[in-house]
Amino acid sequence: MTATTTTAVRWAHVGLNCRDQRATERFYSDVFGFERSRVVSAGGAEVVFLRQGDVHLELFDAARETPETFGADGPPHPGVVRHLAFQVDDLDGFLARAPGGLEVSLGPLAFDEFIPGWRTVWVKDPDGVIVEISQGYTDQENAAPNSS
Repeated sequence: MTATTTTAVRWAHVGLNCRDQRATERFYSDVFGFERSRVVSAGGAEVVFLRQGDVHLELFDAARETPETFGADGPPHPGVVRHLAFQVDDLDGFLARAPGGLEVSLGPLAFDEFIPGWRTVWVKDPDGVIVEISQGYTDQENAAPNSS
């Protein structure tokens, strides 16, 4: 057993790049029953989190991407999975126990302006897939539904 298997790791979400973020939200809401659980506005872009039971999706508007973010947290192209994500209770402890070190592509970053204690790092797996590892994310109380 490796050191990281003794740390509680939970599935968090899949980040999706959207050609039309509102249409993608409607699709997952109408077809699969997802509901908004949080909306974050940062750098002129809106990121929409959806939840259905224990399954979360994070929707990015691919048209609003900026060149400085390309690739750091996953590819920005529409129709491509941006990243896989896992939650841990202690990000620093998890990183310290990761065997062989991890190839960090971005972070760790703190998102305290949205959720106190929310911290995230993005790493690459052996095939270059971006994997987000996060602590402290919580759903938003009364996230406004998609109005369009």
